[in-house]
Amino acid sequence: MQLNSKEEALVKAFRRLPATAADELSALAQRLAIVNAGAAVDWSEAWSDADLRDYTEASFRRLLPR
Repeated sequence: MQLNSKEEALVKAFRRLPATAADELSALAQRLAIVNAGAAVDWSEAWSDADLRDYTEASFRRLLPR
């Protein structure tokens, strides 16, 4: 099976986890797949570029010392 770059990154991150964490994450992913089987993503709820920019700026402001 051929993986795309995002899938490869996910597999690499998964492999770096301790065995117990990897088992927990795997079980969670399986439960989510069952719960959301056949569910479609409603992209009308997606953030616009302006929303993402505003959120990023606000996040950085929270990190800066006051």
